[in-house]
Parts: sequence; structure tokens; C-alpha cells
Amino acid sequence: MRDIWRKEALADVVNLALGAWLFLTPWIFGFTSESAASWNAWLCGLAIGALAIAAITAFAEWEEWINLALGIWVAIAPWLVAFSGDTSGPRVTLLVGILVAIVAGIRLWFVYRSPPTVRA
Repeated sequence: MRDIWRKEALADVVNLALGAWLFLTPWIFGFTSESAASWNAWLCGLAIGALAIAAITAFAEWEEWINLALGIWVAIAPWLVAFSGDTSGPRVTLLVGILVAIVAGIRLWFVYRSPPTVRA
């Protein structure tokens, strides 16, 4: 149980909150009628949240790499998936994507900056 609340898990808790927020944004900001934007938010929010839960329970470096890639995807998706410009979907998606990528990047930086020591 102590491993779940380690200080390094803070980044994963932040990504869990961001994933939940991204999942809820189509309803909060009213762009559920825009199919591409809402499905992207729902699927990416679920994926970010699931990876964050997995990282909280048992950290693995690959989870952070996937979250970094998802964050980048979410940030550039408004242009690649052609969201309409008249909703707040593109702005919210861009902001959440940047934040997820930053959090995952910081977490990876800490992993490579001070790798865990192996004790015999």
C-alpha cells in the first residue's frame, strides 16, 4: 500500500485527473455533437486515465512513454482530425495534451536523471 502513495506517483495522479477531465470535456464544453472532437476526447481520456492507474499501481517506464505520445497526439489532434473551429474543443484538447505531455516528460526526466539503484 505504501508504494501507491509514493511521492513519484504525484505525476500519475495528475495525469489521472487530466484524463478524467479530458473525458468529461465534451459534455462540459458542449461539443458532443462534434463527433471527431468528442470521440477523440473520450478515447484519449480513457487511455490516459488507464495508463495513469497502471502507473500508480506498478510503475513501468513504458507507461510514461505512451502517456507522452498520447499527450502529443491530443495536443495536435485538433488539426489532424479536423475539429471545427467554432467550439472550445480544440483549445481544451490542446491545453490538456500539452499538460499530459509535460507531466509525462518530467516523470521520464526524473527516471533518467536518477535511475533506481539495484541492491543485492
